[in-house]
Amino acid sequence: MKYRQLTKEQFESLHKEFAHFLASQSIDVKEWNQIKKEKPAVAEEEMNVFSDVVWDDVLNKTQYVEHFSKTSANLFKCADEEIHRIAIKVTWDIDLLEQKGFEWLMQNPMDNSVEIFRGTKPYHSERNKEIFDLIEKGSNISKGEIYEYFNNLIS
Repeated sequence: MKYRQLTKEQFESLHKEFAHFLASQSIDVKEWNQIKKEKPAVAEEEMNVFSDVVWDDVLNKTQYVEHFSKTSANLFKCADEEIHRIAIKVTWDIDLLEQKGFEWLMQNPMDNSVEIFRGTKPYHSERNKEIFDLIEKGSNISKGEIYEYFNNLIS
C-alpha cells in the first residue's frame, strides 16, 4: 500500500466511486459481500488499491498545503519537481488557530513580531508521498490564497 486506507467515513462518501471501481473488475454487490465474508484479506486488498487510487488522484491535483499552530504557519506550494515553503512565526502571545489571531496576522504581516522565512527544496522521494506525509502530520490542502498573499508580500 502506497498511502493509507481511507477511513470508513471516506469510503461511505465515495460509495458510488467504490462501486464503479469494483464493477470495473467485474465484481457486483453480491460477489463483493461474498468476498468480504469468505476472503477478508482479498476484500482488504481491494480497499487498499482503491484507497491508493483515490489518494493519487487527490494528491496529483494538490498545489498548496498549509499547517497552522498557535504561533506559526507553514505554507507550501507543491510544484512538480520541488516544494516551496513560507514559514511564519509570531513572537508574541497570539493564537493563529483562532479567528482573531489569524485576522491580526493577515492585517499586520510586517509587524516586528512576525518573522517570515522562505525556502525551496527538491522532493527527496516521490512528490505525492511527501505531500501525503505533510497531510498526515496535520497539514490541510488549500487553494493557496494565504501562500500567494505572503509570497507577493515578500517578493
